Amino acid sequence: MTDDKSLGLTLSGGGAYGAAHVGVLQELRDRGIHPGIVAGTSSGALVAAAYAARVPQEAIERAASAFRWSSIARMSLTPRLGLLDSGALTDAIHRTFGDDPLIEELPRRFAAVATDLRTRQAVVLDRGPLNVALRATIAVPGLLPPVRRGRQVLMDGGMVDNVPVAATRGLGAKTVIVVRLHAKWENVRMMRVASTAAELQEDPSVILIQPEMEGLAQWSMGDVPHLIEEGRRAARRALDAVHALPRS
Repeated sequence: MTDDKSLGLTLSGGGAYGAAHVGVLQELRDRGIHPGIVAGTSSGALVAAAYAARVPQEAIERAASAFRWSSIARMSLTPRLGLLDSGALTDAIHRTFGDDPLIEELPRRFAAVATDLRTRQAVVLDRGPLNVALRATIAVPGLLPPVRRGRQVLMDGGMVDNVPVAATRGLGAKTVIVVRLHAKWENVRMMRVASTAAELQEDPSVILIQPEMEGLAQWSMGDVPHLIEEGRRAARRALDAVHALPRS
């Protein structure tokens, strides 16, 4: 298995909908397509980080199927900063890796996108502790506390860029597989995208995968098997239309 270091993968945020990314990874694996670069926002960043760390896909699938919100958050002792605390995510990272790895030392290039509340700008986290990047990108305002990094006050990246294609390109990707979760997610006022679906579809360097989430739960985990299968179906459809991707 050889990674294509010019091929990027962008995974958007979307709560429980992020399980669809697992199905996309399954389809890529079965086709022998291995992007060497991956970036994500919020739940997309969690899946992206596991992929970047070369966590076995079977383990990613098991984690998605067994996922509960308590896996990444618990009730906060300082509720004024957020109803929940992301310390459980720190514990999960330590259980998985034995420590808190540096992003730049992961086997594949990786970035998570967060929002700096001070500037209202996207922040690409592609270096430093993985724990900081993941806690920042999932920090939904009012639910999880912000993460401070120097002068930055970081929260959920979906506030400014829920489909972080630019971050993937910034890591060196020439062609980008973009998984853009159901557009209705972007109707939530806080969620923003830098590139519209039409712009992505017209870009010859983008392969756009858009799973259809109609009728599936966004905040509970009961539909995870259906979400994974829908991610795989959408990936199959998009990739069947492409003939130039390298396989290994």
